[in-house]
This record gives sequence, structure tokens and C-alpha cells, in this order.
Amino acid sequence: MFKRLFLSLLILLPFFQASAQIDSSHLRISLVTCGPGDEIWETFGHTGVRVTDTLAHTDMVFNYGTFNGFEKDFELKFMRGKLLYYVSYYPFPEFMEEYVQAHRKVEEQVLQIDGKSKEEIYAFLKWNAEPQNREYKYDFLFDNCATRIRDIFPKTLGNGFQFGKTAAANKTISFRQIVNQYLYKEHFERLGINLLLGSKVDKKMDNAAIMFLPDFLRDGLAGATLDNKPVAEKTKLLLDGSAHEPARTNWAFITLLFVSLLTIVTMFTPALHGLGMFLGRFLLVITGLLGCLMLFMWFGTDHQACQDNFNVLWALPTNLIFAFTRNRSRYAGIAIVLLFVSLLLHVLHIQELPLGELWPLLLALLCTYGTIYKRSKPAI
Repeated sequence: MFKRLFLSLLILLPFFQASAQIDSSHLRISLVTCGPGDEIWETFGHTGVRVTDTLAHTDMVFNYGTFNGFEKDFELKFMRGKLLYYVSYYPFPEFMEEYVQAHRKVEEQVLQIDGKSKEEIYAFLKWNAEPQNREYKYDFLFDNCATRIRDIFPKTLGNGFQFGKTAAANKTISFRQIVNQYLYKEHFERLGINLLLGSKVDKKMDNAAIMFLPDFLRDGLAGATLDNKPVAEKTKLLLDGSAHEPARTNWAFITLLFVSLLTIVTMFTPALHGLGMFLGRFLLVITGLLGCLMLFMWFGTDHQACQDNFNVLWALPTNLIFAFTRNRSRYAGIAIVLLFVSLLLHVLHIQELPLGELWPLLLALLCTYGTIYKRSKPAI
């Protein structure tokens, strides 16, 4: 009888071992994905890693989107791309409270990996949250709260880990196009961001790059595998968010259309020509200032997405000087050529212009340059 029991135990031992390998830890690790909010900085959602330790009786969230808003020269550092973000961890109920109050959607994906893998992830998170390791220089597109968490999984789980394909990965889509999708109702903000972003954001993304946003990281993890086995359980809804809001009136386009049409009409109406030239000069000053800001964001900051910004071909910084000079025919001719070059770059998808709002302004600039060229050109 004892011999038979002993043999039975020997037979069942591998099954007990396999069960232990599935999850021999006291940890539960999950990816938490938070939906967009009403504020501009909440537009793209947020993400964090939740770790529940049943032995220590803790339930913590590791948050890679923390920064010190009271830091000296905070605004300047933020604008120049030199603001340091850091990893923080705190109780999950505190994390959830913010989203309950803001009525923002929260989803969770529990990892179904073995205990050793969970220990690896948890050890990395704790190491990364130490004071000497926690800080990093934030970059919205290339190094943010989502990309930092994205990179944890292949780093800790090894070569056997593979992200699943996101829906967007099957399309030829750029950073700019995805950003515009999220900013569908914030027209002034979308226009301003598009003008400051350079040609780097118009390159087509691969599956890893797409996961710079929390929603796409969630989708990539949903289809992820470790040694050809699914990594995450089915996504669970923890908190339902507010209903999807429709796009608002596009006041950015209306404003530009009104100013541009007023400039063109008065410029070609003899009785109002003086007002038209004044408005044309006003547009030159505005585009000159805008071009100076573009150059600053390109060369004076660490924002990678603002580099190689060919919008300066139509928003010429030199317009600040050109607006107050007299002999301007040659400059006006060059400015017309550069404006058409910027349109060509748009057609070739080297750098896309937000033409939905911008075309009235470009038309008014073209009329202004053309009028100045005609009036300033010496008679033959």
C-alpha cells in the first residue's frame, strides 16, 4: 500500500512542479490603462503597473508619469524639454481616486506568467524606483510613461517575449496622424502642436513605436506572448469613463478664415487698400514671430519631435524685418517660392501641414507677397 502511494506521488510530482512554475509567487502584476481626460495633458491617457503582494498585504502602482511641479524654473525646463520625470509608487486606491473624480475610464490586464517572471518584473520596478535610478528626461513621443513600461517586458522576460500587433500596426500611420486623432476636439491646441512639430513625426511607425500611447500599449500586451503562450488575461474594465464627446466648433479655422479673407478683400479693394496692407504687414509680423518660436523649439530645446521643422519655409523668421522694409520685391519673390516648397513637402509627405485650418492663412500670405512684389518691382 505504501509502495503504491509512493509511486503515485512520484507520478504526480511533475504535475505539482509544473503547477508551481505557473505561479509560485505571492505576486499579482497587471498593466493599468487610463482613458483620456478633459484637460490637454490628459488627452492621451495614462498607464501604470499595479503590483499586489498578498504576503506583504500591499497593493501598489508604479507610475512613470510623475514630475515636481514646484521645481525651480519648472515652466522653462518643461518648454525646453529638460524637465525630469521620475518613477513613483503609491497605493492603488490613491491612484484610482484621481480617475474616479475625473470620470475617466480605467482598464486592467493581469499578467498570467510564472512566479519567477513576476519576481523579475517586480525587482526591476523596485530598482527603477530607487532615488538614484528613478529620474529620466521625458520626451512625449519617444520616452514617456508608456514607452518606459513597454520596454520593461522584453527587458525582464527575455527573448521569448513578443508584443502582439496593434490595430494601427497594419496601417501606414505616423505620429502626427495619431496625435491628431486624439486632439480631434481641441482645434487650437491641435493646430499649435502641428505647427511646432517637425518632420520626424511624419515618419511611418513600426509596432513598437505605436505603443508610445497607453491605448496602443494595452493592445500590444493583449496579443503578447511569452514562449508562444499568452501573457495577459482578457482586459477587465475597472472604471467606466465619461461618454465620448463630439468635436466642437472649429474656432481655429473660423478665426484664420475671417482674418485671411478680411486681409485679401481689403487688399484688393482700392478704397480699403491701406487697411489691407496694414493687415498684410500684421500677418508678416505674426508669421515672423511664429517662425522664431519654431527655430527656438528646434535648436533651443531637447524636444526631438520639434527638430527639422520645415514650417519655417512659410513662417519665415525674417518676416519680422521684411514687414518694415521698403525695397522688398526680391524677398517677396523668394518667400513665394519657399511657400510653394513647403506645400511640395506636404504633398510628398516629408512634412505634413495642417491645411484644414492653415490654408486661408497661406492664401493670405501668398496674396500679401504677390502684392508687395508687384508694387515693389521696378518699372521697366
